[in-house]
Order: sequence, then C-alpha cells, then structure tokens
Amino acid sequence: MRVKLAYGRTGLWTDLPDDAPLTIIEPRTVPGLPDESAAIVSALRAPLGTPPLRNLVRPADTVAIVFSDLTRPMPNDRVLPPLLAELTTAGVPDERIVLINALGTHRPQTEAELERMLGPELVRRYPIVQHNAWDDATLVEGATNGQGRPVRVNRAYLDASVRILTGFIEPHLFAGFSGGPKAVLPGIADIDSILDNHGPALLSQPGATWTVTWGNPLWEEMLSVALSTRPAFLLNVTLNQQRQITGVFAGDLVQAHRTGSEQARQATMQPVPEPFDLVITSNSGYPLDLNLYQAVKGMSAAAQIVRPGGDILVAAECWDGIPSHGEYKRLLWEAASPQELLDRVMVPGFRCHDQWEAQLQAQIQLKARVHVYAGGLSDEELCRALVVPCRSIEGTVAAIRRAKPGATIAVLPDGPQTVPYLEQQ
Repeated sequence: MRVKLAYGRTGLWTDLPDDAPLTIIEPRTVPGLPDESAAIVSALRAPLGTPPLRNLVRPADTVAIVFSDLTRPMPNDRVLPPLLAELTTAGVPDERIVLINALGTHRPQTEAELERMLGPELVRRYPIVQHNAWDDATLVEGATNGQGRPVRVNRAYLDASVRILTGFIEPHLFAGFSGGPKAVLPGIADIDSILDNHGPALLSQPGATWTVTWGNPLWEEMLSVALSTRPAFLLNVTLNQQRQITGVFAGDLVQAHRTGSEQARQATMQPVPEPFDLVITSNSGYPLDLNLYQAVKGMSAAAQIVRPGGDILVAAECWDGIPSHGEYKRLLWEAASPQELLDRVMVPGFRCHDQWEAQLQAQIQLKARVHVYAGGLSDEELCRALVVPCRSIEGTVAAIRRAKPGATIAVLPDGPQTVPYLEQQ
C-alpha cells in the first residue's frame, strides 16, 4: 500500500507491504469554510460571551494582538487582516496597534520569516514585538501561578488598554488543546513561570495529556494566568489537513476556546480496539516538523496506541535540526540512555529550559523503541539524541517484521493532527 505522510512542505510517499495487518488512522474530514474572511468578520461581530469587537475599542485605545510563532501552522496572514480591518473600522489608528509574536521559549523569527507568516504589508504597517522570556526589561508582573509565585508577562501586552489573543486550536500533548490561554502562558510569559508550568510536578499529572483541559492542572494554571491579565477578546480558528480554516471562535476566552476545542476533539480523536506493534507517524509536516524537539508531539501521538515494547517510527523533516538553540539538544546529548535522561530531569529541584520535552521523550522511549526518519539530521545526531536513525521507512518496517512476523501496524499520516486512543481506556 502506498501512503503519503505529512512531511515538510511536499509530503513523503512510502510503500508499505500489502500483506501486513495495516490500519490507517486519520482525522475526520472537515471541509474548509467557503469564505474564510467573511467567517472571521462574522465571528468578530457576533462573538461568544462578549460584545462585538468594534464595540470594545475606541480610537484612543492602544491595542496589543498576540499571534502564534513559526512553529505553528496558524494562518496569521489570513486571520489577522480581517481583525485589523475591524479595528480600523472602529477608528483605531495603526500606530496604536502592536503585534506580539508569542515565542514562549522558541527562537525569534527572521524578517523573512515574519513576512511569510504575516504578509509583507502587515510587517511594514505595524510594529512587531518578538517576545523574549529572559529579558527582564520587557517583562511586567501580571499574575500569580499555582505555586504562589509571580508571573511576568510581556510589557507591550500589559501596557495596552485592549488585549487580544489569537491562535489556532489543535490537540496538544500535555496542555490538552493549543490556542486559548497558551497565547499568554507560555506564549508571552517569563522563563521561570514557563519552567514552573511545564515542570515535572504538573507534567506528571494524569490529566496533563491530549485533549484534556478541565481537570488538567497544567492547562488550568495557564487559564488562571491568562484570565488574570484581563484579555478583552479571543480569536481562534480550527484547521483541516489542507490548512484550510474550518471554524472561527471569537469572544470570551473561556467560551470561545471551549467551543473550538470541542470541534477539534470531534475531528481528531479516533478510537482503536487494541494497541499495535508498530506505529508509523508524521509530525504533521511543515511547520511543525521543523526540528526533533517538535517531533516529540508525533512520538507522543503514536505512543497512545503502541504496544509496550513495540516500535514507533516518526517521519519529521527537521530542517531546523535538533535544534541548536535552547537546552533540549544538550540534555539529550549528555545522557547515555532514556532512563538516565528521565532520572536527571526528575531530580527534585532540577530546572532547565526544555526539560519538559526531554522528560516526555524519555517516557515515550521507556515504553517503545523510537526510530526517526529526518532529512535534516545525520545518523550521528540522531544517535546522540537517543533515537534510532531511519534512512528508509520501507527498510525499517521490513526489519521489524522480520524480527516479529505478523506485527500489527498503524499509520498516522497526519501525525498529531490525529489523536488515537484505546477504546477500553
């Protein structure tokens, strides 16, 4: 059987054996909206739980709009223009609007990347702030977290009289769903608050998993922090496999995100009757498969239905490497095994940027062997990252079948855009 995996910008075809017990697991098909811009304008004018956006702003207001960074397939270039046009209609001048790149702990974007994300006109027309979680001069205390510690948030956001959060909603491996409060924490928060929120105390809780929000202490802290910053408006969208907008959810942070999350849940969650010996997954293609750090999402989706002691094969382009920025690479390269990696990050008091992704990868690898097909990484880099290099998906599948005749195989062509789960759980 010939299967196309979401990989980079163009996809990756792979030939899987016709005689193998093979199951393809994909999201439910949701058509794109026939007129995306009209749907966005309609949502802005008839939002959930708030007055229309144009009634929330005055010409004298300053407006901060938080947008998703390069690692997310958020169509900022299609979502932000109708939002900004609505502000213009309400009389807010361009110079009183600031766009904030919700980088969390990710690297800043280049000018060219910003132009691809937002469109050249928006980059020229509006000031853009690239959030820096380590820059004390740009952070202001705006909330308190569950440990009673202050949460510092981007100054440009808190200085604005009207604060708007944007993003898109998809399943998330430990925050339940993306979008909503994630635009504030981790999006525009300080590094210490991110370390607290993504630390082992919350990350190890059973509720900190795919598609769980209420009952997920990690997400609930995100929500509490976001609400404390008093956002005036949320604009979130859902997307299908072709990156078309399938739904627009605007208005009150809680109501709009809950409604959008339910639509995303119905489209993405897929039950299976029993675990598989081998799960082949992508990392949803560009931009999510830019590096190995992000590819842990694909590993995690596959881990939901792999048999203990089985195999996971992830196809992720990794054009951005491990990456070289952050501490994830160092954490992996300094460990001799997944168990050693996990033991290190779980030591009480251990705090390190990116430790959450290292923890999740180690936990997955203690359940199953992880193979990675990545054109952007060498075999040496993959081995030092504690995974098994794969240069041929067909060859790896054949080797696994030789070692275990009759091995059952599942394929997640769209990676973590699908959340498989065992029916008996």
